[in-house]
Amino acid sequence: MADHVPVADAADPRLADYVRLTDVHLRRSLETAHGLFIAEGEKVIRRAINAGYPVRSMLVADDKLATIVDVAQQIAAPLYVVPGTVAEQLTGYRVHRGALASMQRLPLPSAEAIVAGAQRIIVLEDIVDHANVGAIFRCAAALGFDAVLLAPRCADPLYRKAVKVSMGAVFTVPYGRLTDWRDGLTSLRSLGFRLLALTPDAPATPIGEVNTTGKIGLLLGSEGGGLSARWLAAADQAVRIPMSREVDSLNVASAAAIACYLLAPHAPVSRPG
Repeated sequence: MADHVPVADAADPRLADYVRLTDVHLRRSLETAHGLFIAEGEKVIRRAINAGYPVRSMLVADDKLATIVDVAQQIAAPLYVVPGTVAEQLTGYRVHRGALASMQRLPLPSAEAIVAGAQRIIVLEDIVDHANVGAIFRCAAALGFDAVLLAPRCADPLYRKAVKVSMGAVFTVPYGRLTDWRDGLTSLRSLGFRLLALTPDAPATPIGEVNTTGKIGLLLGSEGGGLSARWLAAADQAVRIPMSREVDSLNVASAAAIACYLLAPHAPVSRPG
């Protein structure tokens, strides 16, 4: 069981894993250097532990200790108990969910290993908003997609905000990074995936008319410009979500939810396209 360690000073070096959690640049550097990530809230922490991520330590506000005691009983890492004001001073925000855990990252498998045996995958190109990445992982988990692949410049799925928005789906959906942005899609096609590029462009095929048989890779592009011209050209088919009221596009996470539902193995629509 974790030892309960009262700490009253935000500058205590034992709390270094939790410093300035809202500073994206600092966190990228610190988490990369130490191979860690932060899980927030009892449910997410529990899911990370169940997924096999080792716990470095936990941090809890003293008035929320009861919410994390049963989780702490499963681990040997220290449980730092701090006043709420110290937690806010340390992290840079009010820790509403009460508990945080510093988790050790695991090595990422190769893209080839990730898609072996998969039928439905999502491939993300340069999506940089952590909330969007987390929401897409949640869609993938909920709608039966087997894996997510990320282009090299995509946001980190294990960044705290992505983990939080995904509600721990980043721990259950296998994922990896493409090492070759320019020609990575070619390798997916060689593995039998039909690549569908989601775009708002009018000439694209309405997604409800797409043939949903066989292996499918859904390509999603960046929040601003969408998919690059290279990836659009490399796709087997461009698909779109029909819209009305002169709305030209949806947030990428919202679009992903619709597309995943229509392309999922249980999808209600399956017509030749």
